[in-house]
Amino acid sequence: MLQQGIPQDQAKEIVKILKSSGLKVQASIQADQVRVKGKSKDELQGAMKVLRDSSLKLDMQFTNYR
Repeated sequence: MLQQGIPQDQAKEIVKILKSSGLKVQASIQADQVRVKGKSKDELQGAMKVLRDSSLKLDMQFTNYR
């Protein structure tokens, strides 16, 4: 089964993981995506690492708009 986008409950879980990680990033749910904002690339890369290491059963794709 091919799924496009992130289900709402998993998006909320991603935001919760990022908030509890202690990183200075802001995560927001936008339709079927989660947008993460941060001041430095290091913070954003840290957020990607936290999400990859999490126990979520979800294939994640990261896009950089800088």
